[in-house]
Amino acid sequence: MRRGWKMALSGGLRCCRQVLSWVPVLVIVLVVLWSYYAYVFELCLVIYLIFYHAIFVFFAWTYWKSIFTLPQQPNQKFHLSYTDKERYENEERPEVQKQMLFDMAKKLPVYTRTGSGGQFIQNHLGREFSKKLRKTVRFCDRCHLIKPDRCHHCSVCAMCVLKMDHHCPWVNNCIGFSNYKFFLQFLAYSVLYCLYIATTVFSYFIKYWRGELPSVRSKFHVLFLLFVACMFFVSLVILFGYHCWLVSRNKTTLEAFCTPVFTSGPEKNGFNLGFIKNIQQVFGDNKKFWLIPIGSSPGDGHSFPMRSMNESQNPLLANEELWEDNEDDNQDYPEGSSSLALETET
Repeated sequence: MRRGWKMALSGGLRCCRQVLSWVPVLVIVLVVLWSYYAYVFELCLVIYLIFYHAIFVFFAWTYWKSIFTLPQQPNQKFHLSYTDKERYENEERPEVQKQMLFDMAKKLPVYTRTGSGGQFIQNHLGREFSKKLRKTVRFCDRCHLIKPDRCHHCSVCAMCVLKMDHHCPWVNNCIGFSNYKFFLQFLAYSVLYCLYIATTVFSYFIKYWRGELPSVRSKFHVLFLLFVACMFFVSLVILFGYHCWLVSRNKTTLEAFCTPVFTSGPEKNGFNLGFIKNIQQVFGDNKKFWLIPIGSSPGDGHSFPMRSMNESQNPLLANEELWEDNEDDNQDYPEGSSSLALETET
């Protein structure tokens, strides 16, 4: 009986949380609808309405796509089979569980690991270095799957999301591989929408300041249109600028705060392919689709080109910092000394 009450209470709380999660979206929709009414019907700035509606259509379109494009989950080959799941859960020794996951991951295009673990020691000229590298496969014990590179579990959506960036309450959706392009476009058109309203309404604000607007309703709409547009513009410019920086480095928000760990160790620029290629990783190769909210991101979200692979094919693409580090290391060693011996756990 008590268990039934607990289940009913848990279900009720879950339902309330799902309903409340739409409150931020409802707030945004109401603000946008009010701005449309005030701009089109109250102020009726005829000469500006053509461009206003063009911006408004793309703003609403990208917002819709950001909200209702479902996050993409890993496909079935990354999930543990029923037999493997039983073996994993029945095994009590953590080291054996890790080895089981490691053997399963050998068949998958997975190159990132968790954050600590095996180690190697470097000895040279009396100096000793130690560094810990994780060899543990990234595994989600809630979804029972081996996480693909750049995939993370969203506690709000209760699922693993491919190339997860963050969960955004303003769209009530998880931003990842399937909708990151739409989210960026939504930010861009939001900035343009606020800027357009602020600049076109500013002349009417001057008239309001001088007392040249006879209508009380017009005064209210002019004042609040300018205030709301400027307020959202400032916050959106900061957010949009940050995500532009992330795109230029081919990083997600999670990767900016937590450096991804590869089989060779942590590498903050592991997915950085160069400015143009980084942009193409989000918007695709065809530039005519860059401004339109149509899916054009390359790949399937399960694997991504990595900097280390590009550099192995073309050493000239290597980071200048790596060359400088190598030069600094070499200049301290006497002629004829051997290179550092690296022993890595496999």
